[in-house]
Amino acid sequence: MSEPTSPPGLVPTVVRLKLSLLRNGLRQSGGRRAAYVASAVVTLLFAALQLLGLILLRGHDHAVSLVVLLAAVLGLGWAVMPLFFPSGDETLDPTRLVMLPLRPRPLVRALLAASLVGVGPLFTLLLLVGSVVSVAHGAAAWTVGVPAVALGLLVCVALARAVAAANIRLLTSRKGRDLAVLSGLVIAIGAQVVNFGAQRLGSSGLGQLDPAADVLRWLPPGSAIGAVDSVSEGAYGTATAQLVVSAGALVLLVRVWTRSLTRLMISPDGSTLQAAEPTARERRSSGLGRLLPGGRTGTVMERGLRYIWRDPKTKAAWVTSLAIGLIVPVFNALQGTGSIYFACFAAGMLGIQMYNQFGQDTSAFWMVAMTISSRRDAYVELRARALALLLITLPYATLVTVLTTAMLGDWSKLPEALGLSLALLGAMLATGAWTSARFPYSIPQEGYKNVAPGQAGLAWIAIFGGMVSAALLCAPVIAVTIWLHVTESGDSWTWLLLPGGAVYGAAITLLGLRLAAPRTATRLPEILTAVSKG
Repeated sequence: MSEPTSPPGLVPTVVRLKLSLLRNGLRQSGGRRAAYVASAVVTLLFAALQLLGLILLRGHDHAVSLVVLLAAVLGLGWAVMPLFFPSGDETLDPTRLVMLPLRPRPLVRALLAASLVGVGPLFTLLLLVGSVVSVAHGAAAWTVGVPAVALGLLVCVALARAVAAANIRLLTSRKGRDLAVLSGLVIAIGAQVVNFGAQRLGSSGLGQLDPAADVLRWLPPGSAIGAVDSVSEGAYGTATAQLVVSAGALVLLVRVWTRSLTRLMISPDGSTLQAAEPTARERRSSGLGRLLPGGRTGTVMERGLRYIWRDPKTKAAWVTSLAIGLIVPVFNALQGTGSIYFACFAAGMLGIQMYNQFGQDTSAFWMVAMTISSRRDAYVELRARALALLLITLPYATLVTVLTTAMLGDWSKLPEALGLSLALLGAMLATGAWTSARFPYSIPQEGYKNVAPGQAGLAWIAIFGGMVSAALLCAPVIAVTIWLHVTESGDSWTWLLLPGGAVYGAAITLLGLRLAAPRTATRLPEILTAVSKG
């Protein structure tokens, strides 16, 4: 009689589950595999370049200040990125596992191990290794560098999972997810603050980081990297205290994560209970609906505007785009380094909202698909969605351009800047319509992810590929602008760029819609399958 085999451990099971989910997601199409591989290669190439830069920084007087700040930025990124940007998989969403007969502590260990598998952890590991290489001097420092890298990586991952688990109920409730809009605005502003800070460093040197680094080297995960530098300086007591701070933070984060998982497993979810609808309530068209065109065009426009106002994730994306579109030109103008052409950020950021138009419908897209039986139906659907975006983007882009012009006092360039903005907006609407039909992906309504597992690479390739295509489509308008400025007496004709850019933008939008309509009509089953995965 053979001896009974013990069941496999939970950690390898969850790790294999993550790998299986990723592998099965990539098997669905060759395009998805290519998109994932391309995005992974680009990310790792960037990490390798950063690693090389950190190694070259070795021996610099202020190297420790930079790497400690880098570790702090990594920790902040891990805390906020999983909530608002495409990442993660089903094993990292605790609501998917609450019905399984698992205890919280073993589940935390298994999920922590699964979280270490992926491009993101490898990217973080390379940067942490480069940070240690840049500040480690002596055998003792290299010895401490090994646990320092491990602690830094584990703190980042545990921080991300603790934040996600603590906010999962909030983000899955309708009213609670609206709070993500404020977070998106904070992220948008914070990104620009980092950008302007980097500009200041480029002109003033790394010495300006020393005061901030003196504080951050006692906050994890920066404290782990700070311990390596302390050992290099012979301050072994300080290094021990910094390692203890990092280890204590890891223990605290794991405990918070465990408590959040326990609440998810034993507490009923009342955040998504629907309130009873009043019976026999007459539904009337809103005031906005009465102002829109009749027929299918007005119906689709009103639906799109309601998504912007009511859907938390759609609203968060719009608020973030509105914030960045205003912050970039205004901040640069306030610093005296701005250009009126930065006003094009408004049109560019809002034009991104045209991408993945069908993904925001999720599984409800089948109701839209039932009404599309011809290329004409698909064209009217896409045109109405573009018109809904134009109701917001046109006045907003105009307002930002006029405001930037007023702050810079360069009114003579207002026509050409506005013309370029309109041309860029038209190009992004055109490419957005095409990529919506060619590269649709799902936006899960539950959880904290903005793209379904296995589709993250597809989403990034669709967005950035479309943006590059839009920039190429704007090349004729840009070329004419440059030609007018280098030609004698050409400045007197730059006002023509405003009507010219408007006409060009409208023409390229109509062309993009007409090219996307046949593909939309013929790929309805594939689009429905792709957007329903969440």
